[in-house]
Amino acid sequence: MADTQTPADMPADEGVSVLLVDDQPIIGEAVRRMLATHEDIAFRYCSDPLQAVQMASEERTTVILSDLVMPQLDGLELVERFRAEEATRRIPLIVLSTKEEAETKAAAFSRGANDYLVKLPDPVELVARIRHHSEGYVSRLQRDAAYRALAKQEKALADDLEQAAKYVMSLLPEPIADGLKAAWRFIPSASLGGDAFGYHWLDDDHFAVYLLDVSGHGVGSALLGVSVLNTLRSRTLPNTDFRDPGGVVTQLNTTFRTQDHDGKFFTIWYGVYEASTRTLRWAGAGHPASVFFPDPAADDEPLLLESGGPMPGVLTDLVYETRSCEVVAGARLFVYSDGVYEVRGPDGRVRTHDEFLATFEPQAARTLDHMVGNARRVRAGEDFDDDVSLVQIDFN
Repeated sequence: MADTQTPADMPADEGVSVLLVDDQPIIGEAVRRMLATHEDIAFRYCSDPLQAVQMASEERTTVILSDLVMPQLDGLELVERFRAEEATRRIPLIVLSTKEEAETKAAAFSRGANDYLVKLPDPVELVARIRHHSEGYVSRLQRDAAYRALAKQEKALADDLEQAAKYVMSLLPEPIADGLKAAWRFIPSASLGGDAFGYHWLDDDHFAVYLLDVSGHGVGSALLGVSVLNTLRSRTLPNTDFRDPGGVVTQLNTTFRTQDHDGKFFTIWYGVYEASTRTLRWAGAGHPASVFFPDPAADDEPLLLESGGPMPGVLTDLVYETRSCEVVAGARLFVYSDGVYEVRGPDGRVRTHDEFLATFEPQAARTLDHMVGNARRVRAGEDFDDDVSLVQIDFN
């Protein structure tokens, strides 16, 4: 349970605040004089132990001095009352007693006392113990307040990441079930990376599919990913034929310079399927190769549709190459981010790309669910370190 007193309640410049509980006014005066020369120590006196808990709760008390023998209330019971109240539960409590008895000390400590002094103690020792306990108490309050502030910031960040993930999800395309089929899986990491992807018909003959991955994690990476995604969805790149993958990536390289985005960069794979000629053209920039199965009836090795250049935005005078391959009915394409294969197991080892490619065998394993399930097994139930994005296109 949290402390009711915080550093905001107790500014550091207010120093030490002592409450003495003792039914003898002469003891109160004696302690007051011991502390009078110390300007940073505030002293208050309570002669009625029945009012002590309330006084300690209402004021910014950092140390309680409590007598053990009082007519209105047994001192050990008062210690228990201090420890039973949330406002005084953690305030350091020094018991004052006329006897140096082991059993009495043990009883006081068992009920929650922090220290034990035989009264009247030497002023030097009393002040030293008061300062010691007060500084420890205030430090703990400050630490707890810092933890609460950190937890609040972490929650705010987590909320921001959750909202960003929801926004990214809202931009992703609907699956396509008729004719050319398209489906996807997207699993944002706990810290949210910058994955984004999409697909759509450019016209009656050309179908575009693309996936990008922004460096880093967090809202900033997600926003850059969304910005590039919206540019491709709305086709707002100037002087660009979106049917030409190389031209699209070349223009992205010119438009999204890393120096304009706080040093962040992204990788991308962009492909266009021309239905009339059954041709798939693609271009890439620093992105993992897409996996293409040209013959659905064969167990041959897949074709790796490699990216042909570095990530966009670093060298803005580059021209990216368009490559192509033939597409037969039933061919299947997988486009993905590195989060699906750079998966770290419980032993700390990261799976290689070759190990990832091996998971496509046999043919029954060539599905999105199999790929995600395999990655989850590697993680052994833990969250992914990076976003996991996969797009599957079936050319029927």
